[in-house]
Amino acid sequence: MRFMACFDTLFQTALDHMAQHHVRRVLRPVRQTGPVTVIRDGRALVNFSSNDYLGLSHHPALATRAAQWLHEDGTGAGASRLVTGTSARHMAVEARLATFKGAEAALLLASGWQANASVLAALLRLAAEQGAPPLVFADRLNHASLHQGCMAAGVRQIRFRHNDLDHLESLLIRHAGDPGLRIIVTESVFSMDGDRTDIARLSALARQYGAFTYVDEAHATGVLGPQGRGLCAGHEIDLVMGTFSKALGGFGAFVTGSRALCDWLVNACSGFVFTTAPPPAMLGAMDAALECVPHLDEDRARLARNAAHIRDVVRGCGLSPEPSTTQIVPIMLGDAARALRFAASLEAQGLLATAIRPPTVPPNGSRIRLALSAAHTDCMIGQLATAIPLALRQSAA
Repeated sequence: MRFMACFDTLFQTALDHMAQHHVRRVLRPVRQTGPVTVIRDGRALVNFSSNDYLGLSHHPALATRAAQWLHEDGTGAGASRLVTGTSARHMAVEARLATFKGAEAALLLASGWQANASVLAALLRLAAEQGAPPLVFADRLNHASLHQGCMAAGVRQIRFRHNDLDHLESLLIRHAGDPGLRIIVTESVFSMDGDRTDIARLSALARQYGAFTYVDEAHATGVLGPQGRGLCAGHEIDLVMGTFSKALGGFGAFVTGSRALCDWLVNACSGFVFTTAPPPAMLGAMDAALECVPHLDEDRARLARNAAHIRDVVRGCGLSPEPSTTQIVPIMLGDAARALRFAASLEAQGLLATAIRPPTVPPNGSRIRLALSAAHTDCMIGQLATAIPLALRQSAA
């Protein structure tokens, strides 16, 4: 008991230090009453922090198919995919996903974090076996799961300035004579800034300098590109990762690429090999989402218009929504305590918009990260537009 008490003291000291610097997190439960409405502490709030960009989490088609497949096949897959966890439905969803993404093959994984951390690690280990450590060119603001994949493989990253493809090219030129396979790792839409990578130029650079491309499309899939197929659609990208937990309204992740790539991952990716297969209900929601998404162009257009409007509101208040060009709109505040006050003001006005603070974002990079949804009504968008200036004044104290 004394040993455990010693560690409790360490834990509590660390928690107190976080609280002193306004970066301690606590769990605050909500009950979802719709795709963009919740109840917290007995109050109804409009949710502007959810990644449910198309409102599909409450779409009847997803709920119906999830329930149907659950009742027909049970609550769990029972084993990993390589044991007895693979069903005909897993393979059918992967085939539908590959068609949607315009790829030869697809592979389902449990979560986006797990996919990036384990798929990238497996890829880098294979590259290292070719005689020299791989050269990994990574955007410096890549998601933590991508950094974890590099660390798990013991590979040092060559980081280029955020979304600066001129800098990337200069690094490719600088290391042109170095041994090792070249791998470029980035995201198509960045989750904290809402900005986009120029995928066409990225693909061209990769072809010019003989690099493999790994692109995380978690925040673009369903929302951007033709029929919501993502920004990589129509471009030569070797591996595309994405999730079902955002615009596709469910849970789980995937990678798409060549048949050889996916077949190799079945044998080499620890996050696939050692994880129980996705359960039937999850598969049903995936299947229905892939069926629905190509037909939601009007929803995507409304989402883009609402995002543009809110960016104008933020600019009009003298704040910065840059560099966002998507449904993710940051309100840059800098100070963590101010970001918490801003969020509290919005909540008092009936809106849920979480303050994002270090270490999720860089020091002095605290912000309100607005995540808009096609399910937000004009009235909700108007309520947000009115609430932002008041929150600005109240948080300045």
